[in-house]
Amino acid sequence: MTSTATAVVVGGGLAGTTAALALADAGLRVTLVEGRPRLGGLVFSFRRDSAAGELSVDNGQHVYLRCCTAYGQMLDRLGAAHLVPLQDRMDVPVLDADRMRLGRLRRTALPVPLHLAASLAGYPHLSPAERAGVVRATLALKGLDPADPVLDGVDFGSWLRRHGQSSRAVEALWDLVGIATLNARAGDASMGLAAKVFKTGLLSAPGAADIGWSRVPLGDVHDALAGTALEKAGVRIALRTRAASVDRTDGRWQVAVENGPHGGERLTADTVVLAVPQRETHALLPAGALADRDRLLDIGTAPILNLHVVYDRKVLRRPFFAAVGSPVQWVFDRTDASGLTRTPGNERCQYLAVSQSAAQEEIDQPVAKLRARYLPELERLLPAARGARIIDFFVTRERTATFAPAPGVGRLRPAARTQAPGLLLAGAWTATGWPATMESAVRSGTAAAREALNELGFPQGQLPQEAA
Repeated sequence: MTSTATAVVVGGGLAGTTAALALADAGLRVTLVEGRPRLGGLVFSFRRDSAAGELSVDNGQHVYLRCCTAYGQMLDRLGAAHLVPLQDRMDVPVLDADRMRLGRLRRTALPVPLHLAASLAGYPHLSPAERAGVVRATLALKGLDPADPVLDGVDFGSWLRRHGQSSRAVEALWDLVGIATLNARAGDASMGLAAKVFKTGLLSAPGAADIGWSRVPLGDVHDALAGTALEKAGVRIALRTRAASVDRTDGRWQVAVENGPHGGERLTADTVVLAVPQRETHALLPAGALADRDRLLDIGTAPILNLHVVYDRKVLRRPFFAAVGSPVQWVFDRTDASGLTRTPGNERCQYLAVSQSAAQEEIDQPVAKLRARYLPELERLLPAARGARIIDFFVTRERTATFAPAPGVGRLRPAARTQAPGLLLAGAWTATGWPATMESAVRSGTAAAREALNELGFPQGQLPQEAA
């Protein structure tokens, strides 16, 4: 299909890529501008020269669940589903550092909620009374509506205490899942977003929480393959190009961009999608586009810290595990994805990535201090690491990795459509109903494209399909 309509998408992350593809698929002539020299936003890879050779490093460990249907559809659209596979069935090894005891959270094929009954009944990190309390809280959670605005103003930790959850149950179960998915501890998280995570991930379908993660560098998917898909769809991609202003003149949008130290251009479009973080969006929004534009500045951010360790031997025999009783949260084996073992002499080495969410207290600590804290913890959790030689240790920091899912954030998140015709918003921080995940980003891009096409009068059959 072809159209004379034009669109500019500002931002080449998952939200912007999704919106640009959907608009191009409907027949619009689309230009995507991105200030970085690559696509992918906060989901990216880089090359590192280390003592272990050249590594392909992801900026952070990203996972998704089977219930993340929009992200799954995006992977299909990019031809990348086989590179980012899901578990056949959810199986999460959980190691108690204090007792050196391994438990597992895994599902069966039984219907919800029986699919987790056997796992919970044998979960060694909780007492029988705590397990019974978890069942009662889960039943109470099942009856909640995550979209209820009352829940948005309540913190998850208070709700858990009112429902009899011990501090141990919060650490070994609720926060084990919640910190990784919400990027906040229970006491700092909106009850509405927590209910969304647990109802959708654990209580919507038996396989909803099956975990997927990339077996190749993330840049291979969200930069290389995304770029190929955009080009095939006819999207003009302008990297190293920053949007400086957005305004409307004579019924059309004008986007002033800067693409180098000596110049720029003005892009004219019928519709514009701003798919950039909330503060950048605030700076670009023209007057009157939102009733209270400054509320975007009240949406806080939360950091994620990743520690990368290369050992001279194999110290972990599982693809990943989570820990309780330790500052370590989640540990993934990134050896194959990094290309480590393809370097001669490194065939026996192993590269682990330690993902630390809600890392406000440590995000700015020096590497030496983080090394002194976490290497002994990994030795405590992994006996095979004791005596192993550290070939490389480095840190990646995303200080504004996600929006902060604090109580009350729901009323601050704007919808895709603004009060300015033809100007749409996208990003994981917008009002998708999801926390700041890759799923939320993709859903926001789809929502923005649908609203744009609706405003342009496109038939329903040409609108992008919404994920289940």
